[in-house]
Amino acid sequence: MPLTTVDPTPALLVVDLQAAIVAMGAPGTPEVVERSARLADAFRAAGHPVVLINVDGSPAGRSDANPAGGGMRMSGEQLAFAPELGQVTSDIVVTKHTRGAFHGTALEGELAARGVTQVFVTGIATGSGVEETCREAYARGLNVVVVTDACADRDPEVHDFVLTRVLPRFTETATTDEVLAGL
Repeated sequence: MPLTTVDPTPALLVVDLQAAIVAMGAPGTPEVVERSARLADAFRAAGHPVVLINVDGSPAGRSDANPAGGGMRMSGEQLAFAPELGQVTSDIVVTKHTRGAFHGTALEGELAARGVTQVFVTGIATGSGVEETCREAYARGLNVVVVTDACADRDPEVHDFVLTRVLPRFTETATTDEVLAGL
């Protein structure tokens, strides 16, 4: 559905566009990075906050996908943001330790301090960090917009399912061009 409203104080949340995740090569990654960079430039130009989010690992709990449990950790260059994002000193940088960007970080306080009421979310992976960050934002009363053509997942079926069946239940969806036109 096309974007209908941009709140007076939105922020852009760019999820996990960092060296280690970009290198995994989810289908469409170059386009996601390019579109996220265009959005970041537009948000900065409009005076809206840009939040660059990276992840330094995963929880240690067991799952069907990881039956042995034990989290993984990243550091150093693995955490570096894609250079195309053009990180500037005014960007808010959040390092998350789980899939979602709010749990155990200062993100909620950073957004509240700036009066943010709406977040636009891009990044990798649609069925992981993007989805969880959207859920957490929605649970905190924020208006959430997923930028559908600026997200990717290593599994195209998961990507499509999450974008069409899961996220519309608690977010709005829009394309990069729709967001840029709305700013």
